[in-house]
Amino acid sequence: MRLLALTILAAGCSSSPQGSSGSFVDLFNGKDLSGWVNVNGNSETWSVREGEIVTSGHPNGELRSPKMYENFVLELDWMHMKEGGNSGLFIHSGALPIRGNCFTKAFEVQIMLGDDPKGMWTRHGDMFSIQGAKFVPDRPHPQGWERCLPSDKRVKGAGEWNHYRVTSKDGSIKLEANGAEVSGGSQCRPRKGYICLESEGAECHFKNVRIQELPPTNAPAEETAEPDQGYVTLYGGDLRGWKTAEEGHWTARDWTLGCDGKGKELVAEREVADFALIVDWKTPKVGNVELRVRGKAIVLEAMSKPGQWNRAHVTVKGPMYVLTVNDTKLTDIGDFSGAPARGSLGLFSPDATQFANLYLRELK
Repeated sequence: MRLLALTILAAGCSSSPQGSSGSFVDLFNGKDLSGWVNVNGNSETWSVREGEIVTSGHPNGELRSPKMYENFVLELDWMHMKEGGNSGLFIHSGALPIRGNCFTKAFEVQIMLGDDPKGMWTRHGDMFSIQGAKFVPDRPHPQGWERCLPSDKRVKGAGEWNHYRVTSKDGSIKLEANGAEVSGGSQCRPRKGYICLESEGAECHFKNVRIQELPPTNAPAEETAEPDQGYVTLYGGDLRGWKTAEEGHWTARDWTLGCDGKGKELVAEREVADFALIVDWKTPKVGNVELRVRGKAIVLEAMSKPGQWNRAHVTVKGPMYVLTVNDTKLTDIGDFSGAPARGSLGLFSPDATQFANLYLRELK
């Protein structure tokens, strides 16, 4: 009887949920950001201090896991330094921000210290879909938003640690805040993707970030987030890494890069050979927004929409380039002959223009 009692006690004390496929694994080593991808920040956006991941909150963006997860239990502790601070945890995220935005398609578990007076959002662990992700909240929102308001008020204030436990299984997500389940949703699309920490305007600290993977259910491609294709950011919220012959015409504006249309091109300090590039832009009228590569100009304006964000994919390989704007391929074999094998990469517009999401992938 004593042996049986000990066996039952041991089973009851296990930290592994039913159906688990392994023990918890640390996602943060407590020393540096090895194993994380800085999606669109600079060297100060994310740092490690005294065993904690710290975001400055500037620019807005994400720190991403290098691999995708489907079914899992994720735990972390977080602390805001000031009331009103905003941050978040993204689940089933894509690798890169969507067109014209600094955030990825994902599900956000809110990490903030602010409440809406009208009760439309709270500080206590809201969960909601962002940037095109879809799910069904466990409780209907008063305005019909895809947002689950928490059932209890459990989040502590500035300077205090809070513990989150997130369980993702078969397209559902549940959040426990400081020991009790408070929000959730089901029928998540996508239901497999990356995990991200969010930078959104305020200093926030994270520690004890760990994950336990559960048996997968093999999400199909249409229910899987956009994968990482090896792109790295060229813009981290300031003009480091860029140069221009005339000062004052290009301005860093958090996650966007603006020009007044009166100056010369802005040139990356990094030279390029063959590459694939992503760039978003918005201009009030159709003009001649150009990508200038190794002395040649690629005009991006065809098929663009004035006053709206546009996205171009440009692939330069040897004497040819392929240009796709807003998912429409414009050039099968662009003439790039006569350009040097390696050289400069620049942006130019004769009109006031905003740029964002500048990502480069070098080709071999």
